[in-house]
Amino acid sequence: MKVYKLKRQFNGFKKGTQFYLISESEFIGVKEFILRTQDLTNRLTINERELVNNFTFLKDIF
Repeated sequence: MKVYKLKRQFNGFKKGTQFYLISESEFIGVKEFILRTQDLTNRLTINERELVNNFTFLKDIF
């Protein structure tokens, strides 16, 4: 599982919030990522551009 951190405020989440990458899928060249907050209470579905522009990869656990 991968851990990402917000670079800037995004969709109501504060800068520095950590997320787990739960799922990634690709359909006809469009990648979609599902992220959950560290406490697993909130879910965020984003595309590849949003992931690259707003998140920083921290670590890979497992």
